[in-house]
Amino acid sequence: MNKFIQSLVLSLAFCLPAFAAQPVNVNTADAATLAANLKGVGQSKAEAIVAYREQNGAFKSADDLAKVKGIGDKTVEANREFILVEGGAAKNK
Repeated sequence: MNKFIQSLVLSLAFCLPAFAAQPVNVNTADAATLAANLKGVGQSKAEAIVAYREQNGAFKSADDLAKVKGIGDKTVEANREFILVEGGAAKNK
């Protein structure tokens, strides 16, 4: 039974996508970069971030991302340590 569990764990490890988030400047990154580096943000949400930024100007804090349709407070919190604005890590308001 122990070998079975080990095999199952190893199999699952190879099936799950790897996620190695890197800090990303949400004011300069393109949609592909945002999607690749922010948890819970796929291509569609990343494109919405870019469109919002183009229409409304630069984000001043990580919390501003919650103003983008489809991005909620939970997504912001899950990514706070990876969100950069104006060259530095975003701070709480």
